[in-house]
Amino acid sequence: MSDAVLSARGLVKSFPSGDRRLEVLRGVDFEVGAGETVSIRGESGSGKSTLLHLLAGLDTPDAGTVAWSGSPDTGAARRATYLGFVFQSFYLIPELDALQNVLMAARILRPPGAADLARAKDLLSRVGLAERQRHLPAHLSGGERQRVAVARALMNSPRLLLADEPTGNLDEQTGAAIIDLLLGLSAETKTALVLVTHNLAHASRCTRQLRLHLGRFE
Repeated sequence: MSDAVLSARGLVKSFPSGDRRLEVLRGVDFEVGAGETVSIRGESGSGKSTLLHLLAGLDTPDAGTVAWSGSPDTGAARRATYLGFVFQSFYLIPELDALQNVLMAARILRPPGAADLARAKDLLSRVGLAERQRHLPAHLSGGERQRVAVARALMNSPRLLLADEPTGNLDEQTGAAIIDLLLGLSAETKTALVLVTHNLAHASRCTRQLRLHLGRFE
């Protein structure tokens, strides 16, 4: 895929388990193109989250390669601008309000300026939280917290958005709204999206659907 924003070849990953090693990924190849949406399903323990962490450069494979736009540089400095990550458990800083949580993504790169503040406010407005930007996470619903997390992931205008079970802690209706939001913002901003989910209905809304089984794509 010539316009791949991310490509992985032959990814292998195992973890210690007692006196042996547990093979989680067994030679996974994967690509996602600019603006493409891809879902990854699989039973618990199939390696979905492990794969996403390798793709994000948050962990290193035992074997195989990951490249972002053809470059092997997947370090922290580049990650801050190249991709955004949406976690199942939100991971908002409880002492900071919604606006400051979104601005944390910019702080990784620089002290936020007026343009960063304006972008953070705009993103909160686009995710439906214009009136909630000064609320602490404890005063937001689960769905609202995940919306803040989505805005934070988009703060640095990434080319790629990785979402790891983003509806796992939400009720069905709220979860569907988050998927609407992710797909809508992906289309609007031309940001590639890789969605890990157990939910078949959510997965089927992506342009390409994959299933991980016993460490390999079926």
